[in-house]
Amino acid sequence: MEQVQPNKAFFWGILLNTIYIIAEVAFGIGIGSVALVADAVHNLGDVLGLGLAWFADWLSGRHPTVERTYGYKSSSILAALANAVFLLVAMGAIIVEAITRLSQNAPVEGGWMMLVAGVGIIVNGATALLFHGGSQHDLNIRGAFMHMAADAGVSLGVVLAGGLILLTGWEWLDPVMSILVAIVVLVGTWNLLRDAVNLAMAAVPKDIDPVAVKKLVNAYPTVASCHDLHIWALSTTDVALTVHVVRTTTVGNDDFLDALSLSLRESFDIAHTTIQVEYGPYEPQNKMENPY
Repeated sequence: MEQVQPNKAFFWGILLNTIYIIAEVAFGIGIGSVALVADAVHNLGDVLGLGLAWFADWLSGRHPTVERTYGYKSSSILAALANAVFLLVAMGAIIVEAITRLSQNAPVEGGWMMLVAGVGIIVNGATALLFHGGSQHDLNIRGAFMHMAADAGVSLGVVLAGGLILLTGWEWLDPVMSILVAIVVLVGTWNLLRDAVNLAMAAVPKDIDPVAVKKLVNAYPTVASCHDLHIWALSTTDVALTVHVVRTTTVGNDDFLDALSLSLRESFDIAHTTIQVEYGPYEPQNKMENPY
């Protein structure tokens, strides 16, 4: 499938889900379905997240300034983090409301639940496909894809609950389904939150093995050893690296730097490299010094 440009994916994703949210809230309140309202709140979180991610994607493309030498690239990390926190809070509120509704036995129209949630399967599934192509390389895009794919699955669950209510009359299935909706979302959101926090804390991106990076540098021609290796994310798509390299010769230093930087880019997709070259044996200043 051809990858959709991010701007178009964000635009259509936000438009489709906004229309669906309005319809879902109206029907949910009208028929007394907390499951539909719960799913609508979750979809609202997704729309806000999509808008924030879209804004961050625009910010990350702005040119660096004197004060912000890397530009606004890290805004995409903050967007993913804010999106995850919002969803955690929203789903917590939904669980509390659903538990309250369990003791009320409010009437629910299962047929309308099935109809509205069935539309949700189409809307969320189509939106997820818009982000599928870029989901492997960008945390923002991956978050959008995960949420929309999960939404499609959640809508399917609501359809099943509506059908069971029609067959059995068990109206308690509605709040139970809303709790299951929240649990599914919490699981996916926790992974997004963990990844976003790691990037915000300048951890090595999970797709990069620092041991393998160090092995490549040490094995490079004329390299005796390396130390003070640091790898972190500038944004959800850009990775930076700094390293001190001990060489066995001073010959062709500029060519050496260009070639090693290219090798790191091709092997690990590290676009921003700063390599400090040293000569002679390396001796740590103290035993606690970072071995990388």
